[in-house]
Amino acid sequence: MVQTLAQNAPATSATYDNGRARTQSEANTVDVVKARQNGLVYISVTEKASGGAQAQLRDQLERQFGFGLPDGLGDGQDGGAQGQQATGTGSGFFVNAQGDIITNNHVVEGASDITIRLHGSKQTYKAKVVARAPDYDLALIRAEGLPSGAIQPMPLGNSDQLDVGLKAVAMGAPFNLDFSVSEGIISSLERTVPVGTKGVSQKVIQTDAAINPGNSGGPLLDSAGQVIGVNTQILTGGAGQSAGVGFAIPVNTVKTLLPKLQAGKGGVLQTPSLGIQFTDLSGLTSEQRAQAKLPATGALVQEVLPNSPAAAAGLRGGTSDGTGLALGGGTGTAGRGTSRGQAQNDVLKTNGDIITAIDGQPVTEGGDLQRAILGKQVGDSVRLTVQRAGQTREVTVNLKAFAFPNASTAQDDGQ
Repeated sequence: MVQTLAQNAPATSATYDNGRARTQSEANTVDVVKARQNGLVYISVTEKASGGAQAQLRDQLERQFGFGLPDGLGDGQDGGAQGQQATGTGSGFFVNAQGDIITNNHVVEGASDITIRLHGSKQTYKAKVVARAPDYDLALIRAEGLPSGAIQPMPLGNSDQLDVGLKAVAMGAPFNLDFSVSEGIISSLERTVPVGTKGVSQKVIQTDAAINPGNSGGPLLDSAGQVIGVNTQILTGGAGQSAGVGFAIPVNTVKTLLPKLQAGKGGVLQTPSLGIQFTDLSGLTSEQRAQAKLPATGALVQEVLPNSPAAAAGLRGGTSDGTGLALGGGTGTAGRGTSRGQAQNDVLKTNGDIITAIDGQPVTEGGDLQRAILGKQVGDSVRLTVQRAGQTREVTVNLKAFAFPNASTAQDDGQ
C-alpha cells in the first residue's frame, strides 16, 4: 500500500523535476523533509554548576543512552572545569498549535537554562519545562514569545501499525549541526532496551537511520510525514558515534503521556514501584535453579524495602540463613531482566517470595514485572501470584510512588 503525506503535506513529486532525476523514494523523502522541517526545534541547555548533582545526573543519563562525548562536543558533555557552565544540545518537535515541544528527559534533566531555535532562524527563545517523565525519558517544554505562525506541529502517527522495512527519516542537530536529516528503515519492532532513570526495559523502535549526539529528542518520521518515534538511544562502536543501530521511543507512548505532561505544571510524572529488590530466575542456569530447587521463571524477592507498597502487602524477602546459592563465576543475575547486579561469589537468598504472575499474566523474565508496574498508575492495585515455601497465594498490592534509598539500587535490581 502506497502512503501519501498526511495533514496538508504536498503530494509526492514527479520522478523528473527540472532536469533532476528522482526516484519515487527520493521524491517522497524530499517532500517529507520540506513538509516537516519547520516543526523541528533545536534545544540548547545550560547547567551552571558542572560538578553539581544535577549535572552529574545529566552526565549519567546521557552516557546511559549512548551519547557520551569527548570534552567540548556538546549534547550535555562539554565537561567544563569545576564550577564552570556545562552546556549541551538536543532536538525536539512541536506537537500542537499551543507550542508544546516534546524532547528527551535526558536533554533537559538538571538544566538551569533552556533556549530553543527554529529551523532557518538564529533567533533564540527562552523555554521552560512543563513536565518531565524520567522513567520514559520524555519531557515537555514550552517556549516564550514565539511569533504568530512560527508553530508548525508535526502530526503524530500510530506506532502500533508499523512494519519492519518501512522507511524511517530522522531529523535533528547531530554534533550541533543544525537541520540534519538521515534516512533508513525500521530495523526491528521486537526490541526492548532499558529506558529512563529506572532502567526498565521498554519496547522501542530500532532503526538504521543515523542517530548521533544532538539527535536526542528529535522526531523519527515515516513516509507519510508522521512522527512514529522520538530518537533516544544508540548502540555505539566507539566514542559515542552511531553504529547503525538506533532506538526511538514509540509515538504511542508519547500520545499516552501527553495529556499528563501538559497538566504537569513543571513537575515530574510519578510512576509506581513495589519497593523490592529481586533476582530474575530466567537468568540463572538450569544447574543453579536445580541446586536451589527454584522454578525456571519468576522474580525471586531478595529484599522488601521498609514502608514500601510490597512491605504493606506482606511480601517477604530472603534471609541470610546459610542456605543461599553461591553465584561463583559471575553467572548470577539481579533484577531488571539482565545479568547485572550480582558480583562474582555473591550469595543469592533463595528463601524469599517468588512472584510468578501479575494480574494473571506470567512473569517469564524480570522485565515482565517491571513493565507491568510501569504501566500502572499511582493508586492502582495489582494482584501478584506468589510462591512461598512451596505454597501459592494471591497478594494484592496498593501501588504508590516509592523512592529507593539510592539510585544505583533502583537502577540495577529493584522495582
